[in-house]
Amino acid sequence: MHITLHKATVADAELIHECQVAAFQPLLDKYQDMGSNPANEPLSRTIARINRTDGGFYKIKTEGEFAGAICLFSKEPGTYWISPIFIHPSHQGKGIAQYVLKLIETMFSDARIWCLATLREERGNCYLYEKIGYQLTGRVQPLNERATLIYYEKRI
Repeated sequence: MHITLHKATVADAELIHECQVAAFQPLLDKYQDMGSNPANEPLSRTIARINRTDGGFYKIKTEGEFAGAICLFSKEPGTYWISPIFIHPSHQGKGIAQYVLKLIETMFSDARIWCLATLREERGNCYLYEKIGYQLTGRVQPLNERATLIYYEKRI
């Protein structure tokens, strides 16, 4: 499988937003985390992420077809945050996210620390991050009675 990343522009905003909603809607339905779930974000938030001066969205393409996106940003030298990363439901379960997480490490060679957060209740996501070297930081943020964010980092 040939997977590539392409810097997104505002022209990509609707496509990215639609994919984000499709990817996160099942989690929103399950956990009802209305204030934090990306499926509940307006298009303007996607545009703001695309236009970040300290990072931005990258489209994920597999075999030339749009499959998802990842937003990266760095607020301090050598430390990057991933928020969010998502794969369209029709492309999930194919190892794309794992490949992309490894790919960004080669693309951003100045990175010494990669940071992200995920829902503690989503064991598959936790397994993915731990499998490729992310470790829990100990930071925990309850969202509601159903969902809790946990934070990971990977030191290179």
